[in-house]
Amino acid sequence: MTITESSNGPSPATARQGRLPGKALFGLFLAGFISILTECLPAGLLPEMSRTLHTSISLTGQTVTVYALATALGAIPLAWATATWPRRHVLQLALAVVAVTNTLTALSDDYTLTMVLRFVAGLGTGLIWPLLGGYAAQLAPEGRQGRAIAIALAGTPIGLALGIPLGTWLSSLGGWQLAFHASAAVTVMTMAWVLVTVPNLPGHPVDARFRIGRVLVVPGLRPILFALATYMIAHNLLYTYITDLLLQLGMADQTGWVLFAFGVTSVLSVLVVGTHIDRHLRKLAVSSTLLFGASVLVLGIVADAPVLVYVAVAAWGFAFGSSPSLFIGATINASGEAANVAQSITITVFSASIAIGGFVGGLLLAGLGTASLTWAALILLIIAATTVIGGARYAFPKKG
Repeated sequence: MTITESSNGPSPATARQGRLPGKALFGLFLAGFISILTECLPAGLLPEMSRTLHTSISLTGQTVTVYALATALGAIPLAWATATWPRRHVLQLALAVVAVTNTLTALSDDYTLTMVLRFVAGLGTGLIWPLLGGYAAQLAPEGRQGRAIAIALAGTPIGLALGIPLGTWLSSLGGWQLAFHASAAVTVMTMAWVLVTVPNLPGHPVDARFRIGRVLVVPGLRPILFALATYMIAHNLLYTYITDLLLQLGMADQTGWVLFAFGVTSVLSVLVVGTHIDRHLRKLAVSSTLLFGASVLVLGIVADAPVLVYVAVAAWGFAFGSSPSLFIGATINASGEAANVAQSITITVFSASIAIGGFVGGLLLAGLGTASLTWAALILLIIAATTVIGGARYAFPKKG
């Protein structure tokens, strides 16, 4: 993998030292973790939140959807509007938005106000996610940008794995409001860490060459985005309704342990893939889609075999854990100097896929039953794998 740097390049000090700036990358990791944690936090709090907001659980669940929708809608225009700003200023502003909206959400007992706050919080994330990959690549020394991106983006799978159980646990201690207050507090602490450890790299001038329409015709970018969309929709078809899937398999009482297995292997994936991503991005991307597809196939055919369910979910977590790093790394490689705009497009696709997966999954669940989720996901993953394997020239080149 050869990450094409933006014009700013890595910091001279980092380049001379030839080692990763661990403290700065941890700050970016925390920013990503906070973003996805805030997004999925309500999923473990729906019954309690619905009582406070005086509405149904299904309507309360839309607090997750509206957040993802805001991120999808905001990523491109916000990245464009703040392109010339110093990078740390943008990150701090976005984190401040998340901290304030989480605090106000904990204080709200009105459904409409809560939805507005969640939308604004999603816009904050729309600023954060397009920053992380490019920021990490600029901070890293030559030849280690892929590993830096993997570290910075590791907060996404870890946040997905821990968000729901963390929210449920905190709710049991002090109500759902405590979960949002705690998230706001962690966000403020993250802002302090970023201020101290993350260099404030300059923004980049808006270049007419990098208008969205022109970036979208960059060779390889559209296959990457298509593969990402099918992969992420498949993931969210299953993950959003994992409780229903486990109920069908007779394992509803083991949901916590199954999610724990997913989380552990997601973290392991970050560690393993981060070591090899700079040299073997294509092989890892192909392996991720095939392993995920095989896991879903197992989930679709097992009936009374809890051990196989655990193995399949663990393999799913391992496949998914580093997928953001793989797709964003491929995006940066393919887009070259247009990487910043390409990343904002990628985040839009990523977030829209979360919303689409949850929405389509709900329709399938209501119309065709739980089993349809597995087979729909498998079809999408076959398409994703075919696209990745077929993108050997530009999207996922063999030399990567």
